[in-house]
Amino acid sequence: MNLQQLRYVSEVARRNLNVSEAAEALHTSQPGVSKQIRALEEELGVAIFVRQGRRFTSLTDAGREIVAAADRILSELSNLRAVGEEFAHHAKGALAVAATHTQARYALPEAVSAFKKRYPEVKLKILQGNPHQLARMVIAGEADVAIATEALDQYAELVTVPCYQWHHCVVVPARHALTRVKPLTLDAIARHPLVTYDPTFAGRSALDRAFAARGLHPEIALTALDSDVIKSYVGLGLGVGIISSRAYRKGKDEGLVALDCDHLFPAQTTRLALRRGAYLRGYTVEFARLLAPHLRAEDLERLAKGTEEDFSI
Repeated sequence: MNLQQLRYVSEVARRNLNVSEAAEALHTSQPGVSKQIRALEEELGVAIFVRQGRRFTSLTDAGREIVAAADRILSELSNLRAVGEEFAHHAKGALAVAATHTQARYALPEAVSAFKKRYPEVKLKILQGNPHQLARMVIAGEADVAIATEALDQYAELVTVPCYQWHHCVVVPARHALTRVKPLTLDAIARHPLVTYDPTFAGRSALDRAFAARGLHPEIALTALDSDVIKSYVGLGLGVGIISSRAYRKGKDEGLVALDCDHLFPAQTTRLALRRGAYLRGYTVEFARLLAPHLRAEDLERLAKGTEEDFSI
């Protein structure tokens, strides 16, 4: 038994049993992955995967336990490396941050700028995707932290902390009819086609629930993954936009105005996710605290180790 075999088993399971994808991710050959998995099964005396011809179709009962154990071993190996790097070069290394477009564009720049001033020798990488993709990046060790409003708290492999709260706003062209509706109502908004976030992004589920509670079913003219795209199509007249208020730039979003709708939709909480059981480098803790300054370093470290507490903003 060796670590290479454990990596192969873990990666195949993570890639939905697609051996060719796992081999590509591991920079090796598909026959090599299959051969090493077979060797591990022979040594353990049990099958890890159910096979149909040459294809893996599912995990066996033993396989589920073996994959879980392999993941724990690989996670602890990663922690060992991180401990060594922290004590040998505490201000050097790499930090991968997974974020949605809106977070990367509007929430991260200030934190990133402050972080780079403190840790100029840390290589910072920003990865983007939808919230479920971000969660999987952290679970797989491809990212150190993830930042999003939706989905991160749905994964048992992650622990999350609140960063900040925000509200949605309605954006329309300057002379739109809604600018004359005071106070703004859900009924008035629902009379117009909407341009807003994809269902997995930026509090979209809260918008849907608010309309549904009033028995309203507005037409969704277009959905997008980021606020800039939404604003562009609102400017073209495709509909009324609903975006994060942090993404509206007064004086810069030419031709658009933002209408307050704090009274219509609930406040949203953007969360930061860490892999459960991860050893946190000192600079990872400091980056997290730049986004969530209400948290103490010891709180974050304790949470990552699995000590659950209720952290509020």
